[in-house]
Amino acid sequence: MVRLGLAAALLAVTSVANALKANTPEVLPGAYIVEYENDQASRDTNAFVGKLGGKASLRKDLRFKLFKGASIQFKDTKNAEQAAAKVAELPTVKRVYPVRRYPVPQHTVLSTGDAAVEMVKRQAGGNDTFEPHLMTQVNKFRDAGITGKGIKIGVIDTGIDYTHPALGGCFGPGCLVSYGTDLVGDAFNGANTPRPDNDPMDMCNGHGTHVAGIIAAQANNPYGIVGAADGVELGAFRVFGCSGDVGNDILIAAYNMAYEAGSDIITASIGGASGWSEDPWAAVVSRIVENGVPCVVSAGNDGSAGVFYASTAANGKRVTAVASVDNIITPALLANGSYEVSGKTEFFGFTGGDPGSWSGVSLPLWTVNYNITDNEHGCQPYPADTPDLSGYIVLIRRGTCTFVQKVENAVAKGARYVIFYNNVGGTISVSARVDGVTGVAMVPADTGVAWVKALEAGSKVVVNMANPATAPKFLANFENTASGGFASSFTSWGPTFEVEAKPQFATPGGYILSTYPRALNSYAVLSGTSMACPLAAGVYALIMNVRGTKDPKTIENLLSSTAKPNLYRKDGVSPSGLLAPVPQQGGGLIQAWDAAHATTLLSHSSLSFNDTDHFSPVQNFTISNTGKSSVTYSLGNVGAGTAFTFGSPGAITPVTLANVELSKDFASLSINPATFTLAAGQRKIVSVTATAPKGLDAKRLPVYSGYISINGSDSSALSLPYLGVAGSLHSATVLNTADTLLSRSRDSNNGAILPNVTFTLPPAGQANDTSFRNRTELPKLVVTLAMGSALIRVDVVPLTNCSVAARNAQTVFGVRTLGQPEDFPVYYNPRGTLEYSWDGRLADGKFAPAGLYKLAVKALKIFGDENKAEEYDSAETVPFRIKYLKEDKLQRRYRLSGVAQGQPAVEKRQEQCEDDERSAKF
Repeated sequence: MVRLGLAAALLAVTSVANALKANTPEVLPGAYIVEYENDQASRDTNAFVGKLGGKASLRKDLRFKLFKGASIQFKDTKNAEQAAAKVAELPTVKRVYPVRRYPVPQHTVLSTGDAAVEMVKRQAGGNDTFEPHLMTQVNKFRDAGITGKGIKIGVIDTGIDYTHPALGGCFGPGCLVSYGTDLVGDAFNGANTPRPDNDPMDMCNGHGTHVAGIIAAQANNPYGIVGAADGVELGAFRVFGCSGDVGNDILIAAYNMAYEAGSDIITASIGGASGWSEDPWAAVVSRIVENGVPCVVSAGNDGSAGVFYASTAANGKRVTAVASVDNIITPALLANGSYEVSGKTEFFGFTGGDPGSWSGVSLPLWTVNYNITDNEHGCQPYPADTPDLSGYIVLIRRGTCTFVQKVENAVAKGARYVIFYNNVGGTISVSARVDGVTGVAMVPADTGVAWVKALEAGSKVVVNMANPATAPKFLANFENTASGGFASSFTSWGPTFEVEAKPQFATPGGYILSTYPRALNSYAVLSGTSMACPLAAGVYALIMNVRGTKDPKTIENLLSSTAKPNLYRKDGVSPSGLLAPVPQQGGGLIQAWDAAHATTLLSHSSLSFNDTDHFSPVQNFTISNTGKSSVTYSLGNVGAGTAFTFGSPGAITPVTLANVELSKDFASLSINPATFTLAAGQRKIVSVTATAPKGLDAKRLPVYSGYISINGSDSSALSLPYLGVAGSLHSATVLNTADTLLSRSRDSNNGAILPNVTFTLPPAGQANDTSFRNRTELPKLVVTLAMGSALIRVDVVPLTNCSVAARNAQTVFGVRTLGQPEDFPVYYNPRGTLEYSWDGRLADGKFAPAGLYKLAVKALKIFGDENKAEEYDSAETVPFRIKYLKEDKLQRRYRLSGVAQGQPAVEKRQEQCEDDERSAKF
C-alpha cells in the first residue's frame, strides 16, 4: 500500500454524492500536491508535469524556499488515485498529498454600521480605552507610544478593503496595506480555476477586513476603535473568492508567499476539524515557524463538540493556536428607530434580522404576556382569544426555544412583524425565515423591558421602524456580565489525539467591533476565534518592538507563562469555581505588557504527560533569570477542572459542551526543586513528576490539566500549563458500529436498509451523468467515528464465488476482498460522520462485477499499528446486490478499456449461480 503523503483526510463531497459532516475538510477529486525530493527535481515544474504524459495539468507551481513542489490536476478523476500512487513512487518525488478544501472562516455577524452618526473618538487625545486592549494590557503599549512600527504582518484571509479610511485608504509601498496579492479572484469557489491578480481587495466577504482592523485600524474613525498594533505594515494574501472554499495548495502558496515577502508574523483565521498534526498545510506552517516566523492560527469555532476537537492548521507542531474569550462589553451598531407612548416620542436602537423589510412600518406593539423573565416567552401556541396580529408588531423575549418556533407561533395568529428583546446585553442579528413574516429585528433588553412595562400599564406603544440597511447607526456598549472575560462557548477544545496541548492561550474574540468593507457598511461587530487570532498577531508585533526578538518560541512561551487562567463557566454562563481546563483556554487570557517585560523566561509553553499507555511522568523545563538581580522562586501546582470525555463508562462518543462534566480531582505533581534562587543570568532545570488523579473512571477518559505556578521574590507570577489523560486512548472505541451502516444515496436521514436490497447503478464511470439519476440509486456507506482515526479502510467483500473477480479475491486482515472502493483508504480523520455513495468503482480503477456484496469497515485505533488486524475497530454492512444499467456506447468504451462490467445476460446467469450456491448451503 502506497500512502499518499501524511494525511489523506476524509472523503470529498462530490457530484457522486460523497458527503462529509462534522466540518471536515473536503478532498478535491483528482487534485494532488506533489513535493519534490530535492532542488534538482524542482527546477522545471512544467517539465515534470509534461512527463506525466498528458494525464495531468498544472494547478499551481509551488516552488518556494521552504516547499518545492506543484499542485496537479489529473484529467481522469476516477483513476486519479492510482495515477497519484505511481507519481509517489517516482525517485524525484518526496511525498504526494491530496488537495483538501477549507471553508470561508466561520464567524458570527452581530451587527454592521456605516458611521452615519458621529461618535466621540475615544482614542483621540487620550489613553487607549478600547475594551479588548484593556483586557490584554495592549492599552499600555499604545499609551507608551509602542505601535508595532517596522513589523510586517502577513494576513491570509479574504483580502482587505484597503480603501477604508481606517485602513490607510491605499495599497502599496507607503500604505498601511503595503504588500500582498490576490491568489484566486472574485469568482473562485474552491472547485473552479483561480484567476489571480495583484489586487487583494476584500469587497464581498468582510472577514479579512475585520481581521485587519483588529490588528491595525487607525484611530481616525467615528466609533473609537483602534488596532492593537496600528504602526505595523499589513500584507494581504487573498485566498477566498466571494463564496465557497479554498484548497490547501493555495494556502501553502499563500503562506510561502507571505514568508518570502518578508513577513515577520503570519496570521490566518482559517481551519477545519482535525485532531491530527499530520497534514501538508500544517507541515508547511510548522516549517515556517521553524525558520523563525511566528504563525498564529485560530483554534476553531467548534466548542460545542466538546473535548478532542482540535482544528488544523492550528494543531500543527509549533503552530500557535489561539482560543477566544468573550469581550467584557457587548458592542452593538444599532439602527435608529422611534416609538410613541403617552404622547411622547422616544428614540431606540435595533438590529435588523432576516427577513428585514421594515421600511415605513409604524404599528402598535402586542405581546403574549408581561413576564420579563419568561424564558419560554412565545414558545407555545398563542391563546384562542389572541387578536388578529396582522396590525401589530409582536414583541417576544429571547429565550430557550428557537427564533423560528417563536415566529411561527406569532405568524399562526396573523403576525407579519416580530421584534425580539434580548435576555442579555446587546443585540444579535436574528434569522427567522417563516412563510408570512416580513420583518424581524432585535432590541436591547432594557428597551424591551420598558415597552413591556408600558403595555402592562395599559399604554399604547407605537413603534416607527426604518430600513436597517440604510438607517443611521450608532454604537451602544452594553456591559457583558454573563460571559465577559471567560472562554467563549464557541472556542474549540483540544488536545490532539496524540495529547499535544492545544490551544496555547486566548485573546478576546467574542463581540468584537472592527472595520468592515465599505460596500458592507464599513464597521461590524463579529464573534469567532477568527477575531481572537489577529489580536494575538498584533501583540506579537508589540513584543517584538519591546524585546527586540522575533523568535516564535520565545514569544509564545512568554505569552503563555504570563497569561491569566480564568474560571470555567458552563455554557459561558454558570460559575463553577474551577479553573477552565487547559484544553479549552490554554495558558489563559494573554497579558501582553507583562510578557513584553518579563525577566523570567520558561523553555516551554506547556507540558504533556500523555495518556496512561504512553505516560511520560517526568517532564523537564528550564527557568532562566534574565534580570539584573537575584530572584528566589517558589513553585506549586494549581489544578484546573478535569474534563470527562465521555458521559458514562459505557459511552463511546464524547459529550457535547453542554454536557461536559468537570471534576475537582487534580493530578499530583512532585516538583524538584520547588524552591531555589537564581542569580542574574542564571538558569535552572526543573523536573516535574506527575501522578494522574486517583479514583476517576479511566473508561470515561478524564483529561486532567492545570498550571505550575512560579512565583518570584521580584513579584513576578508565572504559570506553565500542563495536561494529560487518565485513561487509555488506544482502548477507546473509535468506530461507532451501531451507526455505521448502509443506506441509500437519496436518503438524507441515513436510514438503514434491509438485507439483500438490489441497487441499480449507472453504467460504469457515468455516476455523474444526470440522465441516469432517475433510473439509478447508489448504496451509501455511513461511517460514524466516535473518536478520531488515523486510517479508515473499507473492503468490498463478495458473498458468492460466481464471478471471476470473486474467485480471485484476496484475503486481507482475515477478510476476503475484491479491494477497497475508490478514495479508500483515508487518513487522519476527526470524529464525526462520513458518508460515501459508491458507484461500483474500486481503488484500482476497475468496477466490481454485478453481484451480492457486503462492505467491511475498519478504523484504526488511536496509537494503533496499521499493519495489525487487531488494532482496528470493525463493522460490516448487511448484504446488498448491485447491478448496472444496460451498456451504451460510452459504457462500451469503458468496458473495452479493461473495466469490468455486469451486463443483463451476465447478471441473470450470475443471479442463477448465486441461487444455486444458496441452495447448496442451505
